[in-house]
Amino acid sequence: MTPAQEELVERIRDLIADEPVQREVSMFGDHCILVNDKMIVGAEKDGGLLVRVSADRNDELVLRAGARQAVMGPGREMGQGWITVDAGELDEEQLAFWVDAALENNAAVTGIGR
Repeated sequence: MTPAQEELVERIRDLIADEPVQREVSMFGDHCILVNDKMIVGAEKDGGLLVRVSADRNDELVLRAGARQAVMGPGREMGQGWITVDAGELDEEQLAFWVDAALENNAAVTGIGR
């Protein structure tokens, strides 16, 4: 992991410390964190965040500062519910917001929690 990824992952771990089933894997070139076997976020090499949110909230959430539709490669947008957030927009309050949005989606998808 890059230093920026390591720092972001530590901050995320603190936010999800009470979640019962967690694991971390490398996916999409990111260091991804899963809860209940579903990805919630990925720490990007530059310290940005890939977030898995409800597709129903996608249009609302991409309007937030530093947020944009995630891309899988040049010109290939990922589907609704995959958002990337710039590292510079991830102060403690904003990181908590994004992790919470991801956990809400996770609970809806898995039927576990929240």
